[in-house]
Order: sequence, then C-alpha cells, then structure tokens
Amino acid sequence: MVAAPARFSDLPDYAFPRLRKLLDAHAPGGAPIAMSIGEPTHPMPPFLGEVIAANLQGFASYPPNEGTPELLAAISAWIGRRYGAEVGPDRLMALNGTREGLYNVAMALCPESRNGQRPVVLVPNPFYQVYMVAALSVGTEPVFVPATEATGHLPDYESLPAEVLDRTAMAYICSPANPQGAVADRAYWTRLLALAEKHDFLVLADECYSEVYRDAPPVGVLEVAREVGADPERVLAFHSLSKRSNLAGLRSGFVAGGPGAIARIRQLRNYAGAPLPLPLQRVAEHAWADESHVAASRALYQDKYRIADEVLGHVPGYRPPQAGFFLWLPVPDGEAAALRLWREGGVRVLPGAYLATDAGQGNPGQTYIRVALVAGADEVRRGLGLIRDILYKTEA
Repeated sequence: MVAAPARFSDLPDYAFPRLRKLLDAHAPGGAPIAMSIGEPTHPMPPFLGEVIAANLQGFASYPPNEGTPELLAAISAWIGRRYGAEVGPDRLMALNGTREGLYNVAMALCPESRNGQRPVVLVPNPFYQVYMVAALSVGTEPVFVPATEATGHLPDYESLPAEVLDRTAMAYICSPANPQGAVADRAYWTRLLALAEKHDFLVLADECYSEVYRDAPPVGVLEVAREVGADPERVLAFHSLSKRSNLAGLRSGFVAGGPGAIARIRQLRNYAGAPLPLPLQRVAEHAWADESHVAASRALYQDKYRIADEVLGHVPGYRPPQAGFFLWLPVPDGEAAALRLWREGGVRVLPGAYLATDAGQGNPGQTYIRVALVAGADEVRRGLGLIRDILYKTEA
C-alpha cells in the first residue's frame, strides 16, 4: 500500500467535524441555536434568480478560466470605488471561492528555496486553516505568529528574527481578522509592506470580511499599496461574495495582484482549476456592481453589534469587534465552554483552539470561543443571553 504523504500526517480534524465529535453525542439543553459556522443567513441579492434564469444556457458551456470580461470589469470598478486603486483586468483572477485562491497562490508563486534554504510562510495564529495547508503543500515551513490581545489581535511580523524574515517567501494576513474582528489600520499595512520590501516576500491579504464593519470601512491593502507606491507584484488581495453579498454557496471571489503574479496564477489554473460556471459569473457581475444589498446586510450586522454590546458589555474581557461577524470571547477553556453551552442551553459555538495551533508557546485560542452573529437579531439576542447566563453569570 502506498504511504500517505508525511507532510499531512499531523493535520488535526478540521474544525467543524471536530466540533461534531465534541457535541453530537450530547443532547442540546434547549432549542438549538447555530452560532459556530460563519454562514450568512441574511437575504441574498434580489436579482439572483432573475440573472441565473436569464443565463441558464451558460451551464452548457465551459466557462472562461480567468473570468468573463464583464466580471473582471465589474470587479475592477468596485476596487476603484472602494479603495481608489486602479486595478485593470490583467491584474485580476476570478476564483471559485477564495479558499481556492488562498491555497493555489502558494502553488503558483512560492519558490522552492529562499537563499538556499527551506522557505518560510508566515501565518497568523489563530488562522484560517487553508493558510497552513497551503504552506505544507509546497514544502515550506509554516511559522505561526501569535495574534493575541497583546499584539492587538494581529500578528507582529516585525518582531521575528531577521533569519526567519530572510527565508520568508510569503505572509498571510487576514483583515478584518477571523476570528478576532480586529482591523489592520493604515500604519499596520504600511509597516508590513515596508517589511515585505526589505525582506523580499509577498503579502497575501485575506480581506473577505471587508464589507461587514461597525463604523468606518476598513482600510485595504490595495489602498495603502497605492498610497505608498508599493510594487504591485508584492501584494495579492483576496475578496469574496460569500460574506459581502450573503452568497456563500455561489463560491465566487477574486484575487488582485501584479500582472506577473496573476499571469502565473492563471497559467496554473488552466491546468488545475475549476472555473466558476458562466451563469454564476453573471450573478457575480451584478453583485460587485450593486451596493444596496450590501448596505442593507451591513445594517443588520450593525444591529447585532449593538445587541452584543448590550448583552455582553459588562462581561470581563469582552471586546467589541471592529468588523466581521464573530465574537472572540474569553473563557477558562474553550472546549469545556462549548460543551457546557450545548448541554445546558443548546447554543453551538466553536472552541477557539480549533482555529489555532500550539507553536511552542501554547495554543492562543485555548481560552476563547468563537461566536458567529449570523442568525436573526432575536435569535442572536437569545443565544448571547444564554452565553452570558451560562458562562458569565457570576461575573456579569
């Protein structure tokens, strides 16, 4: 029998199968409330059905690999409106969900060595698991950098030794951060771009939560890269319709970068990719061109921020998220808290340890739970009330 690849031998169960193993042998302590998965439940754009129906024949054709000209034009126009950056179609690639792009960017762009040594890929800790698997798949050394309260819940890549930075090929960064809801400001992006220039590595900016925010629109890497005159080949930004437009099942996103990087990504995808079906690309064209459904959805999330502040505001350690739709709540032990919430209240949340790893300094998610504010406002209020009463009633 052929041996399994050693590079994947230590992968833990993925977060949600792992959660099912933890909870599903136990009966819920009340009507179940889903607050574990970041799956939007707000209304989808009203034009969805009409656009698909008008383009049904497109399912009979192979779709264009890089995206239709109309889709790339719509994305380019959105980037211009949102970030004031000029990114032409030659600097864009449509994706079948951004997880595909966040994985394949390493396949397409990561070198086999750095200064004669094994390359490093920097990963924030906690992190979206695809970052780690991408790093392992191309034979690099993933270096997990704590993104904790002490660092503003963003990784302090500047604190790494020069030896590590000189081996770094690429650095993943998520802003707004999943799970903590922290936002990289202009100063953070400026420092990171300068660090990448100094040590010659790529910045991979996962900005999938950029349109779900509390007050001001988060600054984006493309915006800052334009302002500081960064090399376009130094930066790749990833965006999605899953959260912005409540279209998680559409599997539509994009990557923007320098023309050279995008050409290499397109070339790899010609061989190994799965382009988005043509009718779904037509939906995506309309979605990137329309802001009304985004604003309506964002207002619903902002209502839920206010509910969270009201219900949990007096809980020690509660930190209102700047953006995204997760709460990152401190607890003595995340697994014990998740199990208790399920057994006593029927509330399903995710232990923070499932989104992080022990890189020699302990697991930074061990003492947290992630709570998704994706249900309706009444359900969110009920769920947060149960969380408060079950986990924090002696402190609140």
